[in-house]
Amino acid sequence: LDLDIDWSDAFKHAHAVSKTNPFWNELSASNPFVHDIAASNRNENNRYLSILKEKPHLFSKVSSNRDSLASSGDELDIDCLLRKTSARRSGRSKSVSDFLDIVDNRRLNPRKTTPQKTMASDMTWLQNDREAYKMAWLSHRQLARSCLDLEAMSHSPGWAQTQATDIHVVCKLNHEGGSVQLPDSDINIHVPVGHVLPGEFQEVGLKAILNPPSSFNNELSSTVSPLIELTLSNLNTREAIFLEVKVAAKVKNDPLSQVMSDIVCFYSLNKEGPFKKLENCYTYQDTIQVKLTDLSHVMYAVIAVQANKIHPPATNVWDYVHRMVSVGIYGPKYIHPSFTAVFTVFGHNYIPGKLTICDIKKGGKNMPPVVFQLWGKHTFLLEKPQDLNISLVSCDPDFEVKMEDQRKNIKEEELKTGEMVRQQFLFSMLGCREMHFFVFLVQIKVLKSSQVTQFHVTTPDPAPKLSGIINRPKRLQNRKEIKSAPLLVIPTVKYPKFQDKTLSVNTYGVALKTVLRQNKIDYLLEYFKGDTIALLGEDKVKAIGQTKIKEWYVGVLRRKIGLVHCKNIKVISKEQAMDTADSELTTRYLVEQIALPFKKLTYIYSVVLSTVSESVYDWRALAEVLGYSHMSLDDFNEAHADKESERVAHVVKRMKEDCHANKKKRLFLYELIVALLKIDCQGLVARLTQDTIILTSAVKLGKYWRELAEKLARLTKQQIEAYEVPHQGKNGVVALEVRLW
Repeated sequence: LDLDIDWSDAFKHAHAVSKTNPFWNELSASNPFVHDIAASNRNENNRYLSILKEKPHLFSKVSSNRDSLASSGDELDIDCLLRKTSARRSGRSKSVSDFLDIVDNRRLNPRKTTPQKTMASDMTWLQNDREAYKMAWLSHRQLARSCLDLEAMSHSPGWAQTQATDIHVVCKLNHEGGSVQLPDSDINIHVPVGHVLPGEFQEVGLKAILNPPSSFNNELSSTVSPLIELTLSNLNTREAIFLEVKVAAKVKNDPLSQVMSDIVCFYSLNKEGPFKKLENCYTYQDTIQVKLTDLSHVMYAVIAVQANKIHPPATNVWDYVHRMVSVGIYGPKYIHPSFTAVFTVFGHNYIPGKLTICDIKKGGKNMPPVVFQLWGKHTFLLEKPQDLNISLVSCDPDFEVKMEDQRKNIKEEELKTGEMVRQQFLFSMLGCREMHFFVFLVQIKVLKSSQVTQFHVTTPDPAPKLSGIINRPKRLQNRKEIKSAPLLVIPTVKYPKFQDKTLSVNTYGVALKTVLRQNKIDYLLEYFKGDTIALLGEDKVKAIGQTKIKEWYVGVLRRKIGLVHCKNIKVISKEQAMDTADSELTTRYLVEQIALPFKKLTYIYSVVLSTVSESVYDWRALAEVLGYSHMSLDDFNEAHADKESERVAHVVKRMKEDCHANKKKRLFLYELIVALLKIDCQGLVARLTQDTIILTSAVKLGKYWRELAEKLARLTKQQIEAYEVPHQGKNGVVALEVRLW
């Protein structure tokens, strides 16, 4: 079939279809195989774009590789696709059986050409195994969702999860250079000016492989980054490039750790190695910058903490570093009456937004691989590898975790490997209630100590109901009903009822010295020698200074919560404590103490009002903790009675007016935060805390913005002046409110 084929007619036909088909744009957005045709419809200059733009030589008259297999099942030779292998189907419509016949014909009628070199080892066994080729071809066609049963998919644990999960980025740079960052990561490539000649280009590709090489994880070494794949298109270079990575560890400041260990980079031209240690490295705290001079089209790099030798009492390289452990909670795109959440531990701080899960089981049978979304993530300090106990607890009474899945253990040996460690938790809905999103608690406990880390995760919304759309027999008659989308139903959230009870404290500390400060600091406790201080857990707050790190406990003494230096107290148990009267604390006073800093923070009332009204779903619960339990629906006018958010906003406005009328005794933001803590809106309080701290810092530091820009952002005086010019007033001065932003 060595013929010159004029494809213009096919594309003209596509133009005609696109003009008469109202769904063409949506179709092209979801189907990558017609994307070019749709693009050509929008741009008349690109009228004759080829669908197979990656293989333009396939249409040339002279073809020496006609029978070669491409790297994907979707890129079969165009000649074979047009060959009349089946009397039942035309060249434009081929089934899986037709493609299998093509393979059979190639096996029975070998020709002078051979498969491409890059695929020779992979395709040999596929040609001899019809079923294997079928599965391989189908795996490459996961994006063709139109052939799937949507109603059946809506009940699967990963509804419509067929998109690709490998996160990588490719950027084209000219001789001026630039930087390339892997999305959602701290992995960067810096290309200097003059890296390539003027007029030439460099395509830089970055990809993170989650499981680093196992050979680097032992007593003397531990990986602290994923395996990084770097690709370059142009090797005609004049300058080296720089790899910058923020890693999951930092060498301790003590002299022994500084001498015995270091953060290093290993480099290889092959994924499996061998790797060599690079010397052109610069490390600052938890960030390393590596100069890459030995460039190749494909390169691999991994960052590790390495010790020269282990000096007792140290047992492995972990004893020389502050090691951070990252965890991610993954789940389906939509929740269902029964679904699986996956707890994943990473040996580095790169947590991808999507993860392929291959070992999901349902009814004792293995499910096909699904792509799960990242629901939440958390990072905590782990001093050494040790056994962890993981538990997930639903905060919503409508959902529960399966009894045998409530607690899972992760072994010390699994953490030492540096690879991903996954544990599955099965959630199920109780009864036949309305599906809605909910919040659950993730708790991580170190078995050999009392260290506990916990965080909350919010699930996505339930899957959309497809039955009403698919099975509706008379779509045309119901056209008026579906003209406008229905309002989203806000789920019913059951807020807890606040109870003022005495805190149960299990750990106390006895002061070893008297500490009284001339300059009072609100968050530091003052105490006399022999005082018994209640400790709110044994977790330590670490303050990193210029020369050393101080560790503090959070303690309670004489109805005040504050920090107490670890070296100034002796930790004792509840049974050993003699006099605990001065260290008793109630839940009400605890909440009020937590909210004390908000008395001094700056806020924007409109921002606080909109944030609270959008995030609180029960106006009665908020009104009760604010002291307006007597309010009823009759207190709202017609403008505020329609939506729950408007009722919440009305309650907040009412409280604002009362606080404004009594400024000397009441503070609006402080009382609002106390109320939100009483109904357990921790996520909302965290968001308000972040907003108010940023605004307060901007107000305090606004007049010093030049010094901040010079020292923090490293801007030059010329850059600072250039920024000020558009914002100067008539007198040539920049207003304070402009500096704040």
